[in-house]
Amino acid sequence: MKHHERYPLVPIARGEGAWLFDTEGKAYLDAVSSWWVNLFGHNQPVIKEAIKVQLDQLEHVMLAGFTHEPVVALSEKLSALTGLGHAFYGSDGASATEIALKMSFHYWRNIGQPQKTKFISLQNSYHGETLGALSVTDVAIFKDTYAPLILQSAQMPSPDSRLAEIGESEEAYALRCAEALEHYVAQHHAELAALIIEPLVQGAAGMGMYHPVYLRRAREVCSRYQVHVIADEIAVGFGRTGTSFACEQAGGKVSDIADFICLSKGITGGYLPLSVVLTTDVVYQAFYHDQTVKGFLHSHSYTGNPLACAAALATLTLFETRDVLSDNRLTAQQLWAAVAQYDLPLSHVRQRGMITAFEVDTHNAQFARDCYAAALKHGLLLRPIGNTVYWMPPYCLTAADIAHLVQTTRAAIVESL
Repeated sequence: MKHHERYPLVPIARGEGAWLFDTEGKAYLDAVSSWWVNLFGHNQPVIKEAIKVQLDQLEHVMLAGFTHEPVVALSEKLSALTGLGHAFYGSDGASATEIALKMSFHYWRNIGQPQKTKFISLQNSYHGETLGALSVTDVAIFKDTYAPLILQSAQMPSPDSRLAEIGESEEAYALRCAEALEHYVAQHHAELAALIIEPLVQGAAGMGMYHPVYLRRAREVCSRYQVHVIADEIAVGFGRTGTSFACEQAGGKVSDIADFICLSKGITGGYLPLSVVLTTDVVYQAFYHDQTVKGFLHSHSYTGNPLACAAALATLTLFETRDVLSDNRLTAQQLWAAVAQYDLPLSHVRQRGMITAFEVDTHNAQFARDCYAAALKHGLLLRPIGNTVYWMPPYCLTAADIAHLVQTTRAAIVESL
């Protein structure tokens, strides 16, 4: 809060499309989708109407011994999209990570391999900030303070293409990292429960992007040595990377790459908190038992909330009734062309679907905060990560929105160098 003495809080009164409006009427283009959750814009009529209709029918009922139509319909749709047949609902992204980690460990315990208690993740990974999620997160500012409370895990070399050697291709570097993964798993698989991974884009690492071949090789390695793969698509699911789910870019459905997928953020279009972990029939059967202790003992008060499920169903309806991914490709092309015209000291310009990012070469140690403040002055919500500037906007950008985004980003960078 001390930082807000210099960078005051912005009081937002309403939203419309890609824009937010403060209490004095000033408009800000939401270039980060309000922390990556808003897919189709603020005040979106289809999602809003679905919530209103559901509100007149049922606001909430516990899923312990009860069910309701929206959660059943949503589970069926997600199963069809991912190829994973069983859904367990939570409230937020970190909760989804906790669910997947616990479920993987409990699976191995139930089938007679209780020694498989360890997890591995990528260097610079981010999977949430609860204690379990922090155990597989590798971002020091979030993790170091709580280190005495956290179970330790091992981090594998990140295939983030920015880390490649000079002249080494994105694919070659990803394969080199996969070889390192295989070497570690071969030595430690007896105690490993799962690899958890952010497919294609490591968000908190500064939008670190990598080649999908890594996902294929990771799947092959983990299958060979009986280690689960948990795909954390909390930030990259629902079209962000150019396909419905990032795992699809490695070939086939999500189920061809992952034993578990964690979803949240965009699942409701940014309207209500909801998360879900989807998994396989094999995992489900390990918990199918007369003894309660064999069941998966985890619960949230608002698990599968009907209002949130209605918002999620409306979000999926928008994908079904509009050619969202094709429209996004055109928008992405325009954003890519705009960055190419910047006469600025940039490096590692990259794009994956509706995520565009680049490093700004600057000696300003306060670049992220200064750029954020300068962008607000120009009517733009931009949140650099270190010296990484990224765009992760709602899918409803107009030509005028894109022009504003490009121009004001450039102005904010120039003022912050």
